[in-house]
Amino acid sequence: ERRERERKLSKEMAEKATKELEKMQLQEKAEVKYKEWLKKKRAEEAEKKKKEKEKEKEREAELQEKKARSEKIFKEWLHNARNKPRPVLNGYGFPRGKSTGLYFCYTNVVT
Repeated sequence: ERRERERKLSKEMAEKATKELEKMQLQEKAEVKYKEWLKKKRAEEAEKKKKEKEKEKEREAELQEKKARSEKIFKEWLHNARNKPRPVLNGYGFPRGKSTGLYFCYTNVVT
């Protein structure tokens, strides 16, 4: 009986040891997979940040180009506006910007 108990006890201890070993191996595998996943995730995040920076640079370049184009067009307009002839205010019927003539006479008669 004593030998049998010792054998059962040693058998149980061996089973516990194998279960513990399997558990540790599974835990190690899980840890390795987690580290690989984390590494992959960080690489993806770094790539995403890199792409965002590139997009931001492109956007800034476009804005700079648009601003430069707008300034150039404005300067051209300003240069052309100086050279354009001014409208004649003292033309026929509008001396010093006021209406005169036949129309002016009718408005005085009515009022």
